[in-house]
Amino acid sequence: MSKINVGNFFEDFSIGQKIVHPLPRTISEGDVSLYIAFTGSRFALHSSDELAQEMGYNERPIDDILNFHLTFGKSVQDISLNAIANLGYAEISFPNPVYPGDTVAMTSTVIGLKENSNGKSGVVYVHSIGTNIQGHEVLNFKRWVMVHKKDKETTTGINEVPTFKESTPILDTINIPVIDCVDTDATGGEYFFEDYVKGERLDHPEGITIDNSDHTLATKLYQNNAKVHFNDHMMKSTPMGQRLMYGGIIISMARTISFNGLQNAQWVYAINSGAHSNPTYAGDTIYAYTEVLDTIDHKRDDIGLLRLRTVAVKNQKASEIANPKGEDGKYLSNVVLDLDYTVIIPKKKTKKIK
Repeated sequence: MSKINVGNFFEDFSIGQKIVHPLPRTISEGDVSLYIAFTGSRFALHSSDELAQEMGYNERPIDDILNFHLTFGKSVQDISLNAIANLGYAEISFPNPVYPGDTVAMTSTVIGLKENSNGKSGVVYVHSIGTNIQGHEVLNFKRWVMVHKKDKETTTGINEVPTFKESTPILDTINIPVIDCVDTDATGGEYFFEDYVKGERLDHPEGITIDNSDHTLATKLYQNNAKVHFNDHMMKSTPMGQRLMYGGIIISMARTISFNGLQNAQWVYAINSGAHSNPTYAGDTIYAYTEVLDTIDHKRDDIGLLRLRTVAVKNQKASEIANPKGEDGKYLSNVVLDLDYTVIIPKKKTKKIK
């Protein structure tokens, strides 16, 4: 028997299958610094110990999206090592904060399988849960990924697709400290929950060009060893002709770009759904705009939530995109991410009086 792990193909998955992913990861301050280096993220809560303590934390939590990458990366060798592409996400929540020094691990359950009509690949749907060393959930999400078949001549006909909630439920209890004071000089933004209205659009002006070095180092940091991201030699023989950018990097870029206009939205509460609508490659420049889908009051009087839709486009300013989809209902070729997510933002009562 071979000792080499070649990864799972579509036929290796079964409904209800449970997978305990190897390689628990202890998160360090170095991971946090590298994440800022790769993304340029500027949210102050994850940058300043003093600000975090002023907001009621004993120590600075890591960025929620970094938590996603480092925990998600555990699942790659079992779920998507033989992936063609990661297609989407749903019902992502961040139940508890993560801090430097925490160790995260992940388990997954297969909740759906759909063989593609070409018989050469299929879509695998999984529900994954990340926990810290104390057993507390730090990440809970569902995703679906297109995976190569091992036997392309034999069809299975399987077509069991799960249903997903339109949005992640908002709980009465949110595990962040009560916020007494927000220093807008420190956060870089003067707008609070009450300043945003449903239907508002924010055209973020900044663009970020992604280099091969950024992508290579980031996927190594997340231990995401999917072949489509790592193996340029293999990818040169595919129709793409080069490595495919890990879609999570585009989520990070879009979140970083959204800072301008959402500076006080320090927390990602949930990702309701997300679609990687077109591939991204090294050298592409990412722009983004954000629509306010809803403003959600909370029983806590110090915070509210904004349901947002951030659309990322490549090599074109986001302000030039009126609708990410054409008349045929399909995404425009330069739209690379359509992300529906919910952020936590303080209310005006927390503004620090100068």
